[in-house]
Amino acid sequence: MSDNTATGITDTYRALLASLDEWFAAAQADHPGVIPCAGGCSSCCHGPFDISTADALMVREAVRRQPAERRAELEARALLALETQRAAAPGWAAPYDVADLGEEGFDELGDALADEPCPMLDADGRCGIYDDRPLVCRLIGLPLRTSEGGLIDNACPIIDEHPAYAALAPRLFDLVGFEEREAPIRVAAAKELGMAPEYETTIAAAVVL
Repeated sequence: MSDNTATGITDTYRALLASLDEWFAAAQADHPGVIPCAGGCSSCCHGPFDISTADALMVREAVRRQPAERRAELEARALLALETQRAAAPGWAAPYDVADLGEEGFDELGDALADEPCPMLDADGRCGIYDDRPLVCRLIGLPLRTSEGGLIDNACPIIDEHPAYAALAPRLFDLVGFEEREAPIRVAAAKELGMAPEYETTIAAAVVL
């Protein structure tokens, strides 16, 4: 892998993700004190979930940039998490493509390990690579409405504890435009990773491989 190329891809991807962060921040500003997402809340950071090639490359590079001791800690937790995932899904092997399990198989893996913390979480429930967290981590926490009328529900696991939060209407986001800009980034990241553009894996596998 070319460090310069990988950095260029992840920089481009982070710039795209910034538009999603701005969308979320605008909602927080419009509804002060309503959206409970804040540093130290890790309710949605449990169980394995699938990430794209762009996310996998960004996560891997984020871990590699850490100071040696911190990097070793994150890599050790990722290896332990991957071993747990393999134990729950016998036969799942490198490159740990989610497609190899199938949708039902990956759902079963998620259900079996729903209480397992993300390996990037520290003891205080804070993300060790927060600025480089995957797309799915940024989508959880608000209901989203696309210009075409599509809806993505708020997947926050503690939403029922906050009635005003649960009552928020879906917020408009140009998801189609986002995905159009994301597509070539996924292709470039896949090339760097030596995978197909449609490859998806877990955070643990992205760090370990």
